[in-house]
Amino acid sequence: MSATRRQLLGRTGALGASIASIAFTGSVSELFAGTAAAAEPDSPPLGRGGYGPLVPDPDGLLDLPEGFRYRVLSREGDELRSGEGKVPSHCDGMAAFPGCAGGHRGRTHLVRNHENRKDAAIRVPAVPGLTYDPMGLGGCTALELDSGNQVLSERVAIAGTAVNCAGGPTPWHTWLTCEETEDRAGTNGYTKDHGFIFEVDPYDPRRTGAVPLTAMGRFQHEAIAVDPRSGVVYETEDAFEKPFGLFYRFRPKKPLGGIGSLRAGGELQALRVPGVPDLSTIQEPGTTFDRVEWVDVPDPLARQTPIRFQDFGPGGITHAQKLEGCYWGGTSVYFVSSFAKSADGSAADHFGQIWRYDPDRRRLTLVIVFGPDTDLQLPGESPDNITLAPSGGLMVCEDGNGAQHVFGVTRRGEVYAMARGRQNIGTPEEPEWGEFAGVTFAPDRRTMYVNCYTPGTTFAVTGPWRH
Repeated sequence: MSATRRQLLGRTGALGASIASIAFTGSVSELFAGTAAAAEPDSPPLGRGGYGPLVPDPDGLLDLPEGFRYRVLSREGDELRSGEGKVPSHCDGMAAFPGCAGGHRGRTHLVRNHENRKDAAIRVPAVPGLTYDPMGLGGCTALELDSGNQVLSERVAIAGTAVNCAGGPTPWHTWLTCEETEDRAGTNGYTKDHGFIFEVDPYDPRRTGAVPLTAMGRFQHEAIAVDPRSGVVYETEDAFEKPFGLFYRFRPKKPLGGIGSLRAGGELQALRVPGVPDLSTIQEPGTTFDRVEWVDVPDPLARQTPIRFQDFGPGGITHAQKLEGCYWGGTSVYFVSSFAKSADGSAADHFGQIWRYDPDRRRLTLVIVFGPDTDLQLPGESPDNITLAPSGGLMVCEDGNGAQHVFGVTRRGEVYAMARGRQNIGTPEEPEWGEFAGVTFAPDRRTMYVNCYTPGTTFAVTGPWRH
């Protein structure tokens, strides 16, 4: 496939911060092939400034372009409206769902992860019937909003889990929350094994309870995406040490069966790209592998050996560092490797990759590589949470050092700053800002919801998204 190289400039305009020279190879438009965003007519050119320069927030929370405004929906340490306890720490992955069938029109339901480890300041309250392991401090909270983004209710949706990082929505409007740990019972005080996916009903969490979907594997889960045609669930693994994580697919026995159907089990497999033990070695956007292989996972529960260490036969298995975001678009699943560092043991270096897997053709394609000199370079270190935007582009949460941003990427490859956090969690002498996570849009596409990880804060951002 041919690759296109461009040099683009952007500028945030506020507080003197700027986006340096950007270059990329590959086709950004490929990221939106077949999606609703791609089918819409091009919005008017946003220019090099995106929606314009960021305006400093007098309240010191969130800088946005002129014409945009935010509402704080929820803050760590405040009382949950349910009276169950306090809003937990470490707000992470999140999804927005429409009002339930037969319910109130115009309402939005949010499910929000809390990536709490054993040192979390505020745990997800242990609620009877919704708690997996009383010693697990993570879980999810659920918010119900009216059409004006006023919070109507806020409650625990699942508790007793651990390190709930990301996940993904299902076609039947539930949230699959993922534990990014593989601690066993007896480790860190846990009374049960961890490293599972759990299903959460945003409308009535007691319908789903706190049941681990064990057949989907026990490993350091990050995110999932569901093929709405076949019901196959794709899963990423964000393993911290070599050997790095794998890319999985789960073939359920009851595909697209609705709430609770994933408990029926299925088959877990891992991706093998013949001759490619580490995806970081692929550096040229457009590189395509046809007829990739899916290999059965020997022991999905990792009873003795973590899955990525298991024996997958003579052909081995394909690893990648920092496998994180995952979403479905058109007829393909897209997944993100946030970065690769040879210093960490990766076979090569990059500042982020986005891959596309087409299950109909069994074809894997490297769409974009982020990094200096050769590829699209975000001003931060690497892409993390990612979502499609109403303007037909992407919104990307920065995962790096220094000031933290939500960046937009247009379908023409322009990068612009959409939001900047102002909450200093360091000191005046050595400032440190909480990263963004969980960026998602309301079903009507008129509101962007995003979390600040620390201190845990959930924002609703409205404005001229269609401009």
